[in-house]
Amino acid sequence: MANQSSTFSDNTIHGWASTGQGKPLEPFSFNAGELGDDEIDVAIDYCGVCHSDLSMLKNEWGITRYPFVPGHEVVGRVVKLGTHAQNKGLKIGQIVGVGWNRGSCMHCHPCMSGDQHLCHEVQPTIIGRHGGFADRIRSHWAWAIPLPEGIDVTSAGPLFCGGITVFNPLLQYDIRPTQRVGVVGIGGLGHMAIRFMHAWGCEVTAFTSSNSKRDEALALGAHRVVASNDNTALQAIANQLDFILVTASASLDWSAFLDTLAPKGRLHFVGAVPDPVPVQVFAFISKQAELSASPTGAPSRLADMLAFCARHGIEPQVEHFPLSKVNDAMAHLEAGKTRYRIVLDMHA
Repeated sequence: MANQSSTFSDNTIHGWASTGQGKPLEPFSFNAGELGDDEIDVAIDYCGVCHSDLSMLKNEWGITRYPFVPGHEVVGRVVKLGTHAQNKGLKIGQIVGVGWNRGSCMHCHPCMSGDQHLCHEVQPTIIGRHGGFADRIRSHWAWAIPLPEGIDVTSAGPLFCGGITVFNPLLQYDIRPTQRVGVVGIGGLGHMAIRFMHAWGCEVTAFTSSNSKRDEALALGAHRVVASNDNTALQAIANQLDFILVTASASLDWSAFLDTLAPKGRLHFVGAVPDPVPVQVFAFISKQAELSASPTGAPSRLADMLAFCARHGIEPQVEHFPLSKVNDAMAHLEAGKTRYRIVLDMHA
């Protein structure tokens, strides 16, 4: 059976790429090759801009291959279906999203257990591949998640990386609506975490080092705001929190945060903290506390998150830039001016 497709008949993808470290993004085209049996092509309408795109663009992790097309928070329309991707629930023209990962082996133990994001052969969207600052992207059919009714397609892109990163731990650790939780860092990840946890029914404490974000955190759904760099304020809430989600990428006084945990509490990292996290094991032993971290999430968890967002009217707070102004968007992000995510409009 031949591949089903729309008007996208060739394999040439047009995007914006950097040709080397420190060089700006510029128009770039490449041949994606023949569509695989399990693959689909998505015509991109919107693409979120994540700090990981900036890190890869600057080769901060030492793994970037140039020329490099960033972008891994894609929302668009299915335009091609490989032979094996047909009859899997996707249709030409359907609105889907593709996030940090675009494929996995689908036969290893993690994949068969529903943890495809932990597959030893997982295919990150922008590591060793060109991403979504382009007119199309290619994905395994299982990693293209349909958007349910009630989701705003213009702002949904950041849900597919930042959103699932902070939503997945709620399911993974069975966070209950009766629990008291904390969110460290009110930024691209943290603002979505507050909205999720508020809708989850939890009592939410927001931690921020910026007084200017106090009112914003309360408006997002936090019940109280505590200065993350004020040990006296942290001591005032000692032994109160059941779960703390660290979305910040800064190094903080982690012992002080550990003191705020209730017995059996958990300190969980999703932010890329650059320095080692020094902790005293005895402090964990005495509270029977836990320290953990996690990446994004599996396709089923992405679908759960989207359904939750649709039910509760949750969407990221975004700023829009046309794709032609992508370098301005990256500079805006690097300057720390974003409130709270950027979305590129492909057709603006």
